[in-house]
Amino acid sequence: MKLTLGEAARISGGRLVGGTPGTEATRVCVDSRRARPGDLFVALPGDFADGHTFVEAALRAGAAAAMVTRPVVDLAGAPLGPLLVVEDPLAALRALGAWVRDVADPIVVGITGSTGKTSTKDLLASVAGVRFRTVAAERSHNNELGVPLTLLQTSEDTEVLVCELGARGPGQIRDLCTYVRPQIGIVTNVGVTHYEQFGSVDAIVAAKSELVASLPEGGVAVLNADDPRVAGMAGVTAAEVLTYGLDEGAPRTARPWLRGEAVEVDALGRPSFRLVRGYEHREVRLGVSGRHQVSNALAAATAGLALGMSLDEVATGLERARSSPWRMEVTERGGVVVVNDAYNANPTSVAAALGTCAAMVPPGGRLLAVLGYMAELGVLEGPEHERAGALAAQSVQRLVVVGERAAGMAAGAKLAGLEDVVVVPGAAGVDGALEALGELRRGDVVLVKASRVAGLERLAPRLVPSAAVSTQAEPS
Repeated sequence: MKLTLGEAARISGGRLVGGTPGTEATRVCVDSRRARPGDLFVALPGDFADGHTFVEAALRAGAAAAMVTRPVVDLAGAPLGPLLVVEDPLAALRALGAWVRDVADPIVVGITGSTGKTSTKDLLASVAGVRFRTVAAERSHNNELGVPLTLLQTSEDTEVLVCELGARGPGQIRDLCTYVRPQIGIVTNVGVTHYEQFGSVDAIVAAKSELVASLPEGGVAVLNADDPRVAGMAGVTAAEVLTYGLDEGAPRTARPWLRGEAVEVDALGRPSFRLVRGYEHREVRLGVSGRHQVSNALAAATAGLALGMSLDEVATGLERARSSPWRMEVTERGGVVVVNDAYNANPTSVAAALGTCAAMVPPGGRLLAVLGYMAELGVLEGPEHERAGALAAQSVQRLVVVGERAAGMAAGAKLAGLEDVVVVPGAAGVDGALEALGELRRGDVVLVKASRVAGLERLAPRLVPSAAVSTQAEPS
C-alpha cells in the first residue's frame, strides 16, 4: 500500500492537520510498539486502552501521521505531528482498504467456516505463492478491523489476495463482501462455534452461506462435500461450484471434484495423502500437523486449481506450507513432544487435536492434555465442555483443566472413567498448569488447547526449552 496523506484524507473523509498532503504513507499500523518510518498509525479506541495515548510514541518512531478522532496536542496546544482526523477510524480503514483493493485489483479468495479458516488460509497462501504474487491475512485477521488491514497489505503488483471472513452475527460476512468482493469463496465447515451469538446451527449456516451468495457469475464457490450443510450451499450461489472431500467409502450423492485418498499420519502428526482429480493424482506430504489438515489442504488445493494452477504446482505449495503460530505447533526435545494449539478452541477443533495427538503417542508413552475454556458456546457451554472431557478420557492419561468455566471437562472425563484429572483455578493459570502436569518423561505427548481468553499459549514454550526446534519449521 502506498498513498499520500492527501489521498488518505480524501478517501476516508478525514481532515489533515499539521501535515503535508504529498507525504507518502507506506503501511497502516494499529500498534504503536510496531510503528516504523512511513506508517500511518491508527489510534483505535479500546476497552482497556485508548490509542490516542500512544500517538506520540508512534510519531517518535517515525510514523508519517496518526489517524485520530480528535487532535492530539502538546503542552503548548500544537499538534504532536501530522494528524488525520476522522469521525470513525474503523469506517475510515474500511474506505482505505476498499480503495486499495480496487486499485490493486487482485483475484480475491474469501475463506469462511466454523473451523479451519486460518489453516486453509496458510495453505492457500503457500499454494498460490508458487505461481502468483500473493498476499494473505496475518494470523486471524478476519473481522471489521482485520479485513481492512489485510486489504491494505496489497500493492499494485499483488495478483492474489487471500482473506479470512469471520462472523459473530448475521449479515457480517455479507457486509465484508461488499468491499472485499471475492471472486473465489471457500467454506470449510459448519459447527457450533459462536453459537452464543447465533443461537442456532441454522443461523450459522445462513451466515456462512453469505460468502457464496455474494460471489459473482464467473466466480467459483469451493465447498466441502464432507459437510452436508456446506454442500447444500451450492443452491445459493451464481458462481461455479467445485467440491472437495475425503474418499473414505462414505455414501454421498456425488463424488467430490477434488478428493483425498490413502491418508496416513507420521509420528509427529503430519499427514500424507493422495490428491486426486479425475484420472490425475499426486502424492502429498504436509509439513503441518493434524489429520484434519487434509480437509483444509483439499480446500486450498481446489482454490489453487480454480486459479488455473496445475496439480504439480498445487502439490508443491501444499508441501511448503507452514501453520500460523499456536495452530497445531509441534515442538520436540528429549523425546517429549508438545503440541501448542492454544490460539482458539471449539468442540470440533478439540476433538481433532485429541485425535491427532493420540496417534502421535509412541509405545509406552503417555498423552497429557491441558485444556481450557471454549468460548462463545452460549447454552451449549455446559454440555459441550462435558462432552470434550469425556472424549479426552478415551485417549488421555492425565487431564489438566484450567479455569472454572472449563470445569465441565473435568466432570465429563471423570464420568467417562479417567481418574487422573486435575482442575487448576483460572487465577493460577500457566504456573498452576505446569505444577499439575508434573515431571515430563520421554514418550510423553502434551496437548495445550483452549480459547485465547484462557491465555494458555504461554504454557507450551515453558514445557519445552527454547532450544527446541519446531517440526513445522524443519520437517524431516
